[in-house]
Amino acid sequence: MAYRRTDRVQARLDAQRTALIRAASDLLAEDGYAGCTIGAVAARAGVATGSVYTHFHNKSALAAEVFRTIVVREVDAVRAAVATGSAADRVSAVVDTFAGRALKSPRRAYALLAEPVDPAVDALRLEYRRAYRDVIADAIGAGVVAGELPPQNAAVVAAALVGAIGEALVGPLAPTAADRPTDSETVPTLIRFALRAIGSTDRAHA
Repeated sequence: MAYRRTDRVQARLDAQRTALIRAASDLLAEDGYAGCTIGAVAARAGVATGSVYTHFHNKSALAAEVFRTIVVREVDAVRAAVATGSAADRVSAVVDTFAGRALKSPRRAYALLAEPVDPAVDALRLEYRRAYRDVIADAIGAGVVAGELPPQNAAVVAAALVGAIGEALVGPLAPTAADRPTDSETVPTLIRFALRAIGSTDRAHA
């Protein structure tokens, strides 16, 4: 007869997995991908190192799950911010939410955007960028239909914006950045750039 875990055992394992993901997420925010080792995660979660391998085959698998968890949360925050408003309002909200949250947790944001990582984790970055692209493209497309924006390829413009904004943030977010710009300097500049790129004439955001 095959072994079947009891509900109590499964609940304990689920709680342990959750604790490991939380610990890894905290370490990512503090020390980046390089500091998110199996040993460090186990110590932070208060379990034996071998217990990590009960849930994840290696660091890459653990990091991929952590990245996926964080990305879902970040994208959900952006989607909530752009639920209503004009095209200019919605695109501004994407930039404000994405860049603002990144600047508040620079080490984690740098790990998500640019730090050298395993291939499996790097592939998740593409999903991360596509999710933001789709949110912006929806806002641009709606703006074109409503006559708020000039005709344009919404998907291409959105992809270009995601790439440009991410690139603009890499320097300020880098662990070695000696002179980080403040939110008051960076975010409004990126919003103005995004609105010019989509052809917005909304004076409320000028």
